[in-house]
Amino acid sequence: MTASRGKFSSRFGFIMAAAGSAVGLGNIWGFPTQAASNGGGAFLLVYLVLAFCLAYPALMAELIIGRHAHANAVEALRSVSRGPISRFSGGVTGIVGLIVASFILSFYAIVSGWMMAFCVSSILVLSGFETIAAWFVESSLPRNVFFMGLFMLITVVIISQGVKNGIEYWSRRLMPLLIVTLLLLVVYVLSLEGAGQGLELYLLPDFSRITSPSLIISALGSAFFSLSLGVGTMLIYGSYISDEENLPIVGGYVTLVDISVAVLAGFLIIPAMFVAQHNGIEIFTETGALISEDTLIFTVLPALFQSMGFTGVVVSLVFFFLMSIAAVTSSISMLEVPVAYAIENHQVSRNKAVWAIGGLITCVSTAILYDFETLFGLVVELTTRYSQPLLGFMMCIFAGWVWQRDNLLQELQKGNPSAEAGLFWAIWPWYTRIVCPLIIATIFYTSLAA
Repeated sequence: MTASRGKFSSRFGFIMAAAGSAVGLGNIWGFPTQAASNGGGAFLLVYLVLAFCLAYPALMAELIIGRHAHANAVEALRSVSRGPISRFSGGVTGIVGLIVASFILSFYAIVSGWMMAFCVSSILVLSGFETIAAWFVESSLPRNVFFMGLFMLITVVIISQGVKNGIEYWSRRLMPLLIVTLLLLVVYVLSLEGAGQGLELYLLPDFSRITSPSLIISALGSAFFSLSLGVGTMLIYGSYISDEENLPIVGGYVTLVDISVAVLAGFLIIPAMFVAQHNGIEIFTETGALISEDTLIFTVLPALFQSMGFTGVVVSLVFFFLMSIAAVTSSISMLEVPVAYAIENHQVSRNKAVWAIGGLITCVSTAILYDFETLFGLVVELTTRYSQPLLGFMMCIFAGWVWQRDNLLQELQKGNPSAEAGLFWAIWPWYTRIVCPLIIATIFYTSLAA
């Protein structure tokens, strides 16, 4: 590793940073709402299977390639290539990945700004400024642009401090706070009347829905999005890991933390929906489907909090504070992907790269807000439903087919000299080479035909 590159100072620092990248709105907002609208327990079961059978192997592909190269996604994929065609493909894949990461951040910043606005509103209500607080929960272009810009500013400031003093410093503090806050909210919500019905939906799968193509596609998208796969975030974090670390072990820790938070969030959001129903709040659409996504988070749950009086205001503050933390821990990893490329391939200083790229993404977010109805859903679908699985497919191709097997083993042996005799080496290379690309391609084809 060159002296100019950053480096995580400890295993705990990396796990918190990588888990922070993985744990975001995709876990606490996306996963529970997808589960609520796709059969609850059936979705949970398929998600768990795909997370361990597809997302973890794809995560390991990114981490191993990243640490081997100690470089950004473009150079890392080029470094494992053996000829001009694969080298060109690696460069294209890396470039597409950083573009997709930037577009994901562009819509992510908008949603994160909404979370911050609701958090501020709760603070103002507790301070006695109810009239002013109302502006923060009413969707308007000025409010949306302001809080999106504020969220991007926070992200830019953290990334500008570098790997150890920025990404790792804040991840080590925010992630434990996120987990503790989530646990407290789960305990509280499960004590309320009506929560039991939500638990039943969440934990008892309807096995007739498990083979539904739309459910499988949604579960795959949730697994890839929640683990920040395909766009190079885990690859760039892998490039900052010490050569002494045992990658399959730390990758397993990251996957377990991510999945645990997603599952735990389900214990919060889905029971909370039925608590809201118990309090007289509508949680079903006209077609009989459970309300999900933005309507749930920004309509149903605020209505629930409002029905709880003063206690509800406090719970609202804690909940949207939790969501804001989750958003920040993920956004910093997304911004680091294009920033690392600009620094290493174009010799731009970190400060200049961060502010320039952060400013450009802010402009894209503003454009989306000006034509929200057309652009927001389009960007979300193109990036998370199509681009991420395809990029994850390419990562598996590079790790399984392009990279020489001996060099891959040597990389694993850096942190575990006996890696060749281990279970991971016995399964992962051929699994990533054959099984993962085949399953991802099949599911992707099914999604196009659906």
